[in-house]
Amino acid sequence: MRKPDLSTLGPVVALVLLILLGAFLNSNFLSAGNITNVLARSAFIGMIAVGMTFVITSGGLDLSVGSMAAFIAGMMILAMNYLIPIMGIGYGLVLAGMAVALGVGLLAGLGNGLLVTRAGIEPFIVTLGTMGIFRSLVTWIADGGTLSLDFEARQFYRPVYYEGPFGIAWPIIVFAVVAILGEIAMRHTRFGRYCEAIGSNDKVARYSAVKVERVLLMTYVLLGILVGLATILYVPRLGSASGSTGLLWELEAIAAVIIGGTALKGGYGRVWGTVVGVLILSLIDNILNLADLVSPYLNGAIQGVIIVLAVVLQRRKSTAEGR
Repeated sequence: MRKPDLSTLGPVVALVLLILLGAFLNSNFLSAGNITNVLARSAFIGMIAVGMTFVITSGGLDLSVGSMAAFIAGMMILAMNYLIPIMGIGYGLVLAGMAVALGVGLLAGLGNGLLVTRAGIEPFIVTLGTMGIFRSLVTWIADGGTLSLDFEARQFYRPVYYEGPFGIAWPIIVFAVVAILGEIAMRHTRFGRYCEAIGSNDKVARYSAVKVERVLLMTYVLLGILVGLATILYVPRLGSASGSTGLLWELEAIAAVIIGGTALKGGYGRVWGTVVGVLILSLIDNILNLADLVSPYLNGAIQGVIIVLAVVLQRRKSTAEGR
């Protein structure tokens, strides 16, 4: 009889236990409003984490996604405010803002990817540098304050976050679509197989005629586009951007990927596991806030501990398999 794979079942079991714990601690935990709130808030990190799954699977890393989101949000707001006298407030303005967000995200991801693949700089160093660049730029553009979208434009754009078909908010729907497409791409396309091959051994992948640099570049571009998509759905929530926008998003995205079972050293990725990881982190945050167990300022510390524990468990599994 085949033994169950604990690395596969573990995140799912943890998610179920968290749901039961939340329901036990607070009667409002399973209410439609709270569930919608948890899913909508997790959608931003979820979309970014799906892109991060491909980057980490291929042996890379991106620490700049939170700062990138802040920069994209700032550029999107500036562009929309600038275009209001020209285009007026309407669907054209919103579509133009979305195009700016996706374009800036693509270029930011392309920049990271080129520095990694063409310049040959370690992903950790590249994205650590661009993390500081993006956040400093948006802080400078906002003059240390906040960039705010025009009030009427914000009211027109607001339904993109708060409304959706059949009462399901658009961020939840878009996240679900991104997750499904990401899982298909990872499991059933050449791109996903190439990511795993490069993460396992890039030299062997080269000998197998895999265009390593091109695939790696595509992973960073994909991540940049998904950061732009997440920002499109995030901006109507608050209608503003500042130097603190997207703070620690990179930590949450990486944590979700590792919790979901993707190997930190690369070679194996699991998009559906990443989705479970995102939900686990969101539920922990939600439970802590509803039950008032610890200060919400400690959420980052808790996420950091989770990352360390997940990596330790991965290493123990690898050591056991190598014996």
